[in-house]
Amino acid sequence: MEFQKNNTITLVIEDMGIHGEGIGKIYDTTEDAGFTFFVKDAVIGDVVEAKIMKVKKHYAYAKLIKIITPSPQRTEPKCPYYRQCGGCQIQPLAYSYQLLLKADIVKNNLMRIGGFSKELLEKVMEPIVGMEQPFYYRNKAQFPVSADKNGEPITGFYAERTHNIIPNTDCALGVAENKRVLESVLSFMKQYKIRPYIESTGTGVIRHILIRKGFATGELMVCMIINADKLPYEEKLVESLRKIDGITSVSINVNKEKTNVIMGNKCRLLWGNDTISDVIYPRTLEEIAKNHDYCHNPNKEGITFAISPLSFYQVNPIQTEKLYSLALEYAELTGMETVWDLYCGIGAISLFMAKQAKHVYGIEVVEQAITDAKENAKRNGIENATFYAGKAEEVLPRLYKQDGIVADVICVDPPRKGCDQACLETIVKMTPERVVYISCDSATLARDLKYLCGNGYELKRVRAVDLFPQTVHVECVVLMSRVEK
Repeated sequence: MEFQKNNTITLVIEDMGIHGEGIGKIYDTTEDAGFTFFVKDAVIGDVVEAKIMKVKKHYAYAKLIKIITPSPQRTEPKCPYYRQCGGCQIQPLAYSYQLLLKADIVKNNLMRIGGFSKELLEKVMEPIVGMEQPFYYRNKAQFPVSADKNGEPITGFYAERTHNIIPNTDCALGVAENKRVLESVLSFMKQYKIRPYIESTGTGVIRHILIRKGFATGELMVCMIINADKLPYEEKLVESLRKIDGITSVSINVNKEKTNVIMGNKCRLLWGNDTISDVIYPRTLEEIAKNHDYCHNPNKEGITFAISPLSFYQVNPIQTEKLYSLALEYAELTGMETVWDLYCGIGAISLFMAKQAKHVYGIEVVEQAITDAKENAKRNGIENATFYAGKAEEVLPRLYKQDGIVADVICVDPPRKGCDQACLETIVKMTPERVVYISCDSATLARDLKYLCGNGYELKRVRAVDLFPQTVHVECVVLMSRVEK
């Protein structure tokens, strides 16, 4: 069976891939397995007309031309730009099916990469945690700025795999206030003839607009990333932004490098406070189900976080509350445990667990994050949390060897690449009773679980949490217990 580039084919979409693409096959009598086509923007159940774009030995990529028969799982996208932008890979898929897809991605990775049996996973995997309202959940957005063909300033998002901006001031994943802020900044630029940054030449002033919101407090931050030491007429920008309800912080970030990195290292406050604050309450999923209001728990004291333009903070606080509450539940703390929180960031999980542990130790490679973690502990009156700056795979083995530290529970929340091998080896040597693993990539999670479960631990609970609706990304919380010998 041979297929040529630019040929048009008709496909029934039978499955979906890990990048949100539709998967269809063409069968003949000589190849029972069929020839596989990956079709972006097609969803399971669609019958589509597609144009072949690239052909490999056993599969090909095709471009969606027309939906002949829409899938029962297809829904009308909220955003008219979703196909161009590429940020919401599965927005045309009904949300209930998005959750099924993500749970399957986690399960398949644990089986294929981790080597865990289907029978075990059916026993330990719990239902994925979704959102009541799977839009407008992002508390942070970074909008690139450039010029249109007439030289007028525009902002929006990059088209997929390009640095061409799709003009859009109202992203369906961001907060409603973003639109007012962006329109205010664009109006300011036009009025005072402030040039946008042109990436190809490295000229112009305004590169990006960063907006952050504290969902519990309603506080808004605007940070202008500029290709200069000073923004012309900056007092006029402040005057305009102060008219928007909720804005409590306006600052400048300087980035004069020719780089894809958005933020520079230096920030300067123009008006208001250096930070905004947000609050997360430790609640069980049952408590959240009874009262869906974010951060509403009059019977428990929440953890307050200060957020600067450069701070790391989870972008979906509504689901973060559920994620951290699950991690706390999985840790099974009684108040007597020594807990180590590896890749701890600004100490969010550490401070959650410190409320119910004897002592918590956090390790994070980003020094500013450790400074923030210490400040957050002080701000919340938490004295049983200690933080170390450095690589977890270096700090943990050193402390274990030099000081003979112990751990009853170890929590890890690594980046997408997963845990370093030296870190995993030290965890095994420390023999904690329980390991709680929070993952943003179930492929590297599966690899690390395979090692841990081959060295004295067993899988007890697994639960996916949807922090990024409309995209293919999914978080996961896992509990492992030490096997008694």
